[in-house]
Amino acid sequence: MIKDWHDILEACKHGDRIAQKQFYERFKDKMFVLCLRYANSREDAEDLLQEGFIMVFRDLHQYKGVGNLEGWVRKVILNIALQYIRRQKHLFQVVELEDVAHRLQSEDDFIEEDTTRNLIRIMQQLPPGFRTVLNLYVLEDYSHEQIAKELSISVGTSKSQLNRAKKVMKNMIEKSLTE
Repeated sequence: MIKDWHDILEACKHGDRIAQKQFYERFKDKMFVLCLRYANSREDAEDLLQEGFIMVFRDLHQYKGVGNLEGWVRKVILNIALQYIRRQKHLFQVVELEDVAHRLQSEDDFIEEDTTRNLIRIMQQLPPGFRTVLNLYVLEDYSHEQIAKELSISVGTSKSQLNRAKKVMKNMIEKSLTE
């Protein structure tokens, strides 16, 4: 088993499967949570994670050792997740807030699980546009201008999607606390 990260990186660049497994094991949990936040389901998140690590290993030669390795891996996986979002044709369709809230309120079982899982489950039930903008703005610290550019939408659309997402999530969290 290789112990030094420099050696692991070099071995991964040369296709060493043992080193790649060590690399994958080191980052898979955090990257899976990232994928869950953008995916429509756990299965989709697993696909994103797999596709993301394929890209990480393919492009690892581009990482020059400058900056945080986890941050570089995160950026690659995030780009895969955003490509997934862009492929969804219904990303920014008009959705009535009452329709979303009604659909989400019918889910009773999420109250019994831990908070992180509850939030991820709520987020997965949000329309893709709401979920994507919320993730990018709140969790990835993108500006509305960056989101608009990344998703090919207007700044106004980014802002309205964020506000709607926050409103729906707030209602769902409040409902889960009172039940």
